[in-house]
Amino acid sequence: METVLTSRDVFAETTIELLDTDPRVVVVLADISASMFDVAAARHPGRVVNVGIREQLLISTASGLAMTGLRPVVHTFGSFLVERPFEQIKLDLGHQDVGAVLVSYGGSYDMSGGGRTHQSPGDVALIDTLPGWTVHVPGHPDEADLLLRAAVRGDDRVYVRLSGQSNAQPVAGEGVRVVRPGRRGVVLAVGPMLDRVLAATAAMDVAVAYTSTVRPLDGNGLRSAVLAADRADVVVVEPYLAGTSAYLVNAALDDIPHRLRSVGVSREFELHMYGTPEDHDAAHGLDVPGIAGAIRSFMEGGD
Repeated sequence: METVLTSRDVFAETTIELLDTDPRVVVVLADISASMFDVAAARHPGRVVNVGIREQLLISTASGLAMTGLRPVVHTFGSFLVERPFEQIKLDLGHQDVGAVLVSYGGSYDMSGGGRTHQSPGDVALIDTLPGWTVHVPGHPDEADLLLRAAVRGDDRVYVRLSGQSNAQPVAGEGVRVVRPGRRGVVLAVGPMLDRVLAATAAMDVAVAYTSTVRPLDGNGLRSAVLAADRADVVVVEPYLAGTSAYLVNAALDDIPHRLRSVGVSREFELHMYGTPEDHDAAHGLDVPGIAGAIRSFMEGGD
């Protein structure tokens, strides 16, 4: 039986290869996934740093390493990588104007059994308050590999948001691209939302577009998709807080009269339950029926 690699597996394999081939690369961990790097740490003394459960120190260490000319790849779960050490991200990376590649795992609630401490639907919105960041949300492990390699080659600040949720196949290319044409509006699927969007819209005459890079958003690609449709109705389906990308969509279409609906993790409530990721998807309307209902009601409202 063929082994199916998760995006977390691919992250470790790709990063270890980069450690072997790029002397600038250094990995900074806070216990999470540390065992995946044991062999690499022995092979590259001093270039795999585990600071323990000290997430503020995780970011500050990455900043100091970046100041010496190294390229830090920094990893833990999203809630511990973005939310807990946010002040250090703002000051030690942003205000000091040094680069790093932050790689999270767990999406919004992949680890729902860990409770609210392990959930991070607001991570992209938080990063969005800071200038100069690139944000990738790969929808497949193969996309994660390509995006991570590209991020490490640079010197800027990059956030790569990995999830256990995945589309069945990777999507080739960059920016916003149409994966299925349609006339009555455009549905933009972000990262692992694509397969669900395709299933939800199977009986609808709408164009389905896709992106795995949300900052910067490919405004020209989105405009092209909207202009090719008969109606400038846009639905964004994103795997984090609903509306996170709304201002960028509106900016891209500022000279085109349009309607916009955001579908994502609700801003109106949080679940006080553990449950499964599927339970959370259903509660937030991010399963196929929920997405289909939201798109259908929005598109019908434009008649």
